[in-house]
Amino acid sequence: MYTQILDPVAGSLAWSSLVAAIPLIVLFVLLGILRMTAWLAALISLAVALAIAIFVYPMPAGPAFLAAAEGAAFGFFPILWIVINAIWIYNMTVHTGHFDVLRRSFSRVSDDQRIQGVIVAFSFGALLEALAGFGTPVAITSVMLIALGFRPLKAAVVALVANTAPVAFGALAVPITTLATVTGLPLHDLSAMVGRQTPLLGFVVPLALVFIIDGTRGVRQTWPVALVCGVVFAVAQFAISNYVSAPLTDIIASLLSAGAVVLFLRVWQPVERFTETGAPEVTRTGAGTDRSAEAKATSTATIDRQAPRAGRDGPPRGGGDGDTEPGRRDSGAEVFRAYSPYLIIIAVFGLAQIPAIQHALTSVTRTFAWPGLHITSASGKMSTLPMFKFDWLAAAGTLLIIAGLLTIPVIRIRPVTALRTYFATYRQLAPAIVTVMAVLALAYVMNASGQTTTLGTWMAGAGGIFALISPILGWLGVAVTGSDTSSNSLFGALQVVAAQKAELSATLLAAANSSGGVLGKMISPQNLAIAAAAVGMSGREGDLFRKVFLWSVVFLAVMCVLVYLQSSPVLSWMVP
Repeated sequence: MYTQILDPVAGSLAWSSLVAAIPLIVLFVLLGILRMTAWLAALISLAVALAIAIFVYPMPAGPAFLAAAEGAAFGFFPILWIVINAIWIYNMTVHTGHFDVLRRSFSRVSDDQRIQGVIVAFSFGALLEALAGFGTPVAITSVMLIALGFRPLKAAVVALVANTAPVAFGALAVPITTLATVTGLPLHDLSAMVGRQTPLLGFVVPLALVFIIDGTRGVRQTWPVALVCGVVFAVAQFAISNYVSAPLTDIIASLLSAGAVVLFLRVWQPVERFTETGAPEVTRTGAGTDRSAEAKATSTATIDRQAPRAGRDGPPRGGGDGDTEPGRRDSGAEVFRAYSPYLIIIAVFGLAQIPAIQHALTSVTRTFAWPGLHITSASGKMSTLPMFKFDWLAAAGTLLIIAGLLTIPVIRIRPVTALRTYFATYRQLAPAIVTVMAVLALAYVMNASGQTTTLGTWMAGAGGIFALISPILGWLGVAVTGSDTSSNSLFGALQVVAAQKAELSATLLAAANSSGGVLGKMISPQNLAIAAAAVGMSGREGDLFRKVFLWSVVFLAVMCVLVYLQSSPVLSWMVP
């Protein structure tokens, strides 16, 4: 039995926090400054966390390594279980050529890559986040962008930055329901409060995406459509989360925003069409390109001047995977088959929410204590960290397997080829698998030993000013674990205690943990590894980290200011 100690360094919470932060500092320095491969950086940081747990806290070596093993297992199931199966479905569509059809279909909506980025990365990515979460939207939308002509690095950056606003309500609002469970606060109040914070991100992220794609010119020329997408998503997210249902929030918001963009493009088009040239091809053996192909890609762009509505139905632009005959028209049946994997995913996940089916799926779920791991928190309560939930049938990854099996006959791929593609997906994602398992092992060691709680408790001692830094705690949690759900489990109750001590709204600060956490998603080594593997850039996670870090910090600063104003008389009327 291990009992956590919050201030093992000279009895000082501040000094202990400094030591507890070392594994995270090492991880980010190795990734962002030394440009080390993510899987190696994660393993080194894990070793540092184990050393601090054993020699500083001190946690016995046995429980420390058992905690790492549990974290690695959680990294594979359910997180990697989702990503692997999502990429498998994508790889099957690449093999059959249906992904080419899907790309051409998106191109006919608009052949401007700035608009494609908004539709695919933001709206469609939000739908994937709503249904599955855990890295799925980053994995799928990044390779979709490559097929539309984006260079791998830019495709990954756009996908990572886009995966922010929907995260709090992702995976059918699991982060919010988890937050309600660990804090004891009403689910509706938390949903409403988060729905009064994250819509601000939904409003500005589409504008940020067109800036990433084409700089200030992109914003200047496409701000109307980005604004339409952002406003519709933000209003829908607010309305559904406050007045309808938390699990349905992102599903409805994503569909409405995509529909609004499509309708708006019928009456408006940018004066110039933007498409990058020299983008590498998507091969039929994987979901991206290698480092040498990325190095060969040029940074030039083609700008076509046009009348506002000219060329809407012209031939697709962009460097897909070579199947781009000018003026080619796909039959309705082929277009349907190209969209069918995603329609099947939506149907499978939707059916899984029917109470009778949900009960059948969860009836075989098993929850057990991780063997040999017994932890008591600093407050004297038994920790729930060693409890491992194995919901093998109800897990999102298993539902994706079912969707993939249903997809096989629809897209007419041979079962043997589908099986071969499945195992090839594991080989393709091998570096990402090691990275994610190592990062989750790191997170579990820090949680079990008390390092994470030390950091959180020290930050919670800020008093009334804690409202300003409350989102940072959630951001830190997601940056480490890659999951808003895990961050809420980790720091949700702590936010409530800090709020009570500072005489602030517990609902506000608990929601701030989730809203701030979504901004840590793009810098999480777990998501960086998934994005890099998806676009064929494994080993260059440091490049991605440097590209997205500033966006993460800027958005976080905005969220901190918003939460602080909501804690003050200025915006206190926004707190339910």
